[in-house]
Amino acid sequence: MAAILIVEDEAQVRVLAESYLQNQGHETLSAANLDEGLAVLASKEIDLLFTDIDLQGDLQAGLTLAQRAIERHPGLRVLYTTGHAVTDGMKALFVEHSAFLPKPYTIDQLQTVLTVSFGIKPNPN
Repeated sequence: MAAILIVEDEAQVRVLAESYLQNQGHETLSAANLDEGLAVLASKEIDLLFTDIDLQGDLQAGLTLAQRAIERHPGLRVLYTTGHAVTDGMKALFVEHSAFLPKPYTIDQLQTVLTVSFGIKPNPN
């Protein structure tokens, strides 16, 4: 079981990801923006940060969140997502131990990235 923080400003997308990951046996925490994500990171230990890059119109909030998360938790794994084009300049800002999943994504694509990139496998009860 992995502890996964989902930071997503689109409520429906956040709830869908959270529901799927819980059904796969993972502990989930969620936040809707940069500040909420930072608050969770300050109070909980997590295994993976799953963050939208664009949070509430800030096209780099997820990148900022990941950088701050790594300062607190070196080696933390990060899964980025966005529906916007990702430039090489943005990719250069991705933290070590990270992967990218473009939106829209399917549940199967999410599980594949978790398994292949991070070794996080389903663990249903």
